[in-house]
Amino acid sequence: MKPLRVAVLMGGPSAERDVSLASGREVVKALQSAGARVEPVDVRDRNFRLPSDTDVAFVALHGTFGEDGEVQRLLEERGVAYTGSGPAASALAFDKVAAKQALRMAGIPTPGPVSVPPMAVKPARQGSSVGISIVRKESELAAALAEARRHDERVIVEQFIDGREFTVGILGGRALPVVEICTQRPFFDYRAKYTPGEAEETCPALIDALTASQIQHLAQRAHDCLGCRDFSRVDMMKNGNHEFVVLEVNTIPGLTTNSLLPKAARAAGMGMEALCLQMVEMALERRVEVATA
Repeated sequence: MKPLRVAVLMGGPSAERDVSLASGREVVKALQSAGARVEPVDVRDRNFRLPSDTDVAFVALHGTFGEDGEVQRLLEERGVAYTGSGPAASALAFDKVAAKQALRMAGIPTPGPVSVPPMAVKPARQGSSVGISIVRKESELAAALAEARRHDERVIVEQFIDGREFTVGILGGRALPVVEICTQRPFFDYRAKYTPGEAEETCPALIDALTASQIQHLAQRAHDCLGCRDFSRVDMMKNGNHEFVVLEVNTIPGLTTNSLLPKAARAAGMGMEALCLQMVEMALERRVEVATA
């Protein structure tokens, strides 16, 4: 039996291009170590090319054209199996306004709109905390709105939660160990995410088993509510009322060795090779189901 042929889509045209390239390189290394034939594909626009014998496209594209459903729709049009959530779920999770509406309708707590500081001002469709500002005085609002609009014409203004931050990876229908994130930055921003020493990530989080189970259950509900499949990473915080609220669901979380989903997988006994291989296998299972339907 010939080895799997996997095309790893990385880069992309978004503000998260560099992060995506880093994720893609780690995925390539992991899948090659697992015995797959791997072709890195640096995506610049929708006209990217795949090897003709590609079995699965591994989508390691963060941000627009990766998490917004566009590349997924294009791959389906080409008849190519791919990793992760489908076009509709990707687009819904990526749009913070639409995602929060869906979460609220399902009874899942999430920060609500607010008209007075402190507040978080965000582009509606970006990732990696790009364009986000925390407004603590009304005089800061205009600049925060302008910064958010540099990245998306749609902007969301919501309650700023100042509390403990957690994230939970979902993989193959189960929640991975909880990660707690601590940073001395005003919030877990782009610099805190990608600069060594700017954040401390503890996995498993130092919380009791009941609390961990509650967080994992909430993460699974959010993943299912938005129609995600295979894997995601759900970010949440504990507010002043000791309640957990969902910030967002990431359908293509970071996949470097230092990223949060791989850290959670390692805590569950799964290395990077096994993690990436399972993502590919779940995509292959869907291809087989379609072919035999």
